[in-house]
Amino acid sequence: MIALLTALAGGAGAAARFLLDTLIARHNRLSIPVGTVAVNITSCFLLGLLTGVVMRFPELGELKTVLGVGFLGGYSTFSTASFEGVRLLLQRRHWQAIAHTGGMLLASLGAAVLGVVLLMP
Repeated sequence: MIALLTALAGGAGAAARFLLDTLIARHNRLSIPVGTVAVNITSCFLLGLLTGVVMRFPELGELKTVLGVGFLGGYSTFSTASFEGVRLLLQRRHWQAIAHTGGMLLASLGAAVLGVVLLMP
């Protein structure tokens, strides 16, 4: 049953990512893919919150699987972020590639730490 719920949550996460990325892309005036940055930062923050909750309440381990692996696994987009970094490099936009990739990494790590710290025991 957990496997089925995890798969369904993964599909819901992928749909949520598509909707948020599309919404942001419509309004993005910058030359970097801001939607991917927003998705990955929010994903890391939510995973941090979820981790903090499960650290407090270990009996919710199955919830971590369904939401963490399923929903947030489908929602986050490391492969797209990697592709976008490479695309910027191939377009000879080296500083934008570094800023996009490095900035997203640092912001995502910070968001994950913040999420855990907010809810850890």
